[in-house]
Amino acid sequence: MPGTYDAVLLAGGRARRLGGADKPGAAVGGRPLLAWVAAAVAGAARLVVVGPPRAADPPGAIVVREDPPGSGPVPALRAGLAEVRAPRTVLLAADLPFLRPAHVAALLDAAGAAGSGGAVLVDEDGREQWLAGCWPTADLRAALASYEGGSLRGLLGPLGPARVALPAGERPPWYDCDTPGALLHADRLAVPYDR
Repeated sequence: MPGTYDAVLLAGGRARRLGGADKPGAAVGGRPLLAWVAAAVAGAARLVVVGPPRAADPPGAIVVREDPPGSGPVPALRAGLAEVRAPRTVLLAADLPFLRPAHVAALLDAAGAAGSGGAVLVDEDGREQWLAGCWPTADLRAALASYEGGSLRGLLGPLGPARVALPAGERPPWYDCDTPGALLHADRLAVPYDR
C-alpha cells in the first residue's frame, strides 16, 4: 500500500559490540546495512533515519538525531516520530540485512487486520523483535506522551500488537548485525543471495 505509511529507521546506537564502528554504514554484500533496510521500505511515503548524518544515508531520507545523541531507542523513536505524517509507522533497526519488502508487507497487513494495536515481528523462538514492527502513528504518539521508561518493550507491548511469525530459513528477516561475527556471517550469506 504505497503512501500509507512512513518508515523510521533507528541508526544512532553506539555499536559497543562492534567497537563503536558505524554499524548502519557497515557493508553486507557490498551495500551498507542502512541501504538494505531502506530498500525494504521503498514503499514508504517518508523515510526518516534517526542517527548521525552519514554517506550511507539513503537519497531523500529525512535525517534527525535523538536528544541527547546515543540515548537509546525510545528517545530515537520520539525524534523520528516528529517527522512522521502517515497514519502508520514502520519502525525498524538499521541493521537488518535480510528484511525484504514482502516482510514489511506482512507487518502492514497484520497491523491492518489487528485493528489499532499494530504488529511486531517474532523470531523463530517466539520473541518479539521490537525493532521490526508497524504501528498506528497516533497510538505511538499517545504512548510516548505518557511513557517515562527506556524500554521499547515497555512502550510498545501494552499496545497489544499482532505477532507476525515469518519463515526463518538461512536468512531470517530479524537477523541483526550486533557483533563482528554476525556482520561477517551476514556478508557471507548476502553475496550469493543478492548479487
